[in-house]
Amino acid sequence: MGPVPSPSSDRLPVLGLLALAAAGFLTILTEALPAGLLFQMSADLAVSEAMAGQLITAYALGSLLAAVPLTAVTRGWRRRGLLMSAVGGFLLVNAVTALSSSYLLTLAARFVAGVFAGLVWALLAGYAARMAPDRLQGRAIALAMIGTPLALTIGIPAGALIGGLIGWRWVFLATSGLSILLIGWIAWRVPDFAGESEAKRGSLVAVASLPGLKSVLAAMFGFVLAHNILYTYIAPILERAGLGERVDATLLLFGAAAIVGIAFVGVRIDAHLRTLTLGSMGLFLVAAVMAAAFGQTAWAVLLAVALWGLAFGGAASLFQTASARIAGEAADVAQSMIVTVWNLAIAGGGLLGGLMLQQGGAASLPWSCVLLLGTVGLVAWKGRCGFAPAVGGKKPQGV
Repeated sequence: MGPVPSPSSDRLPVLGLLALAAAGFLTILTEALPAGLLFQMSADLAVSEAMAGQLITAYALGSLLAAVPLTAVTRGWRRRGLLMSAVGGFLLVNAVTALSSSYLLTLAARFVAGVFAGLVWALLAGYAARMAPDRLQGRAIALAMIGTPLALTIGIPAGALIGGLIGWRWVFLATSGLSILLIGWIAWRVPDFAGESEAKRGSLVAVASLPGLKSVLAAMFGFVLAHNILYTYIAPILERAGLGERVDATLLLFGAAAIVGIAFVGVRIDAHLRTLTLGSMGLFLVAAVMAAAFGQTAWAVLLAVALWGLAFGGAASLFQTASARIAGEAADVAQSMIVTVWNLAIAGGGLLGGLMLQQGGAASLPWSCVLLLGTVGLVAWKGRCGFAPAVGGKKPQGV
């Protein structure tokens, strides 16, 4: 392994953090590829499009169920070997997905892929924080999170394009190949750290009871729930504004704005965590109000999508930085709770949004988000200790 800057350095270990970002890219790419390849996969596996869509549900379910218990079991394991094992899991499950002709086997492989994803996401923020000097930990986490918007804006469209040219199975095989390269990258540039010693491990209940963590989890749940209500049902929302044929371009606009958002947050997160969190929620609220009040006006909806993307881009970094600061050495356990709550919000967005779409139509979706974001904005405003900035160049203790 090449030399890796120590956390006491004044510089971020960029290549190592980008390896973590690539791991995040891989998990999002694996999760969402069936959405871009839905028609091909449903035809090849001889199932309906709705059943093919459950390949994404199975993935989210694996992450939801496995993140907390698997992280708890592996708390004492050395970190780099654990991360490499999780990435190696994607090598196997994506190969099974590519080669399987059975829907049930493919569904099972997707569930196991979600298990590995839950472990990867539980590791990333804490790992990034340990690789950086205290005063730059938020920036390190933001850099490690850049893989998510890149996967959504570049990875999924590219996968859909390549799948249309050479077939969906080759896309999943290529993803397995990326896993091999990433394992080598991690071995080369990511430092190894010891797991938590048994003497220092607090119980899951003790970690969950840390001051501020509940407010972070509650604020994040509401924020991500609102996001998924809109994102899952973006097509009918755009249809009201006469943009039904421009879903792809609109999502590209959202992704591009999200990249700008995460870049803006990444530079300022260490000193302005609370301000950025409240600003992100406020910006999303403005976007939801615009989409609700002017939902039949194309330019207003597009502007709302751009503001929404700006607000969402840095959200994962903000919530994960807050939880990592609160939890300290138990950051991986706190991150597993983040993963669990995040996936609950994904599932809840699909369910709640579907019910509202049936009862009140597409116009009801943005209004529900206005109410939701206003409520969780108050939670974040009151939860001061949950979103405290780094103090004196060091992460706050016991906040």
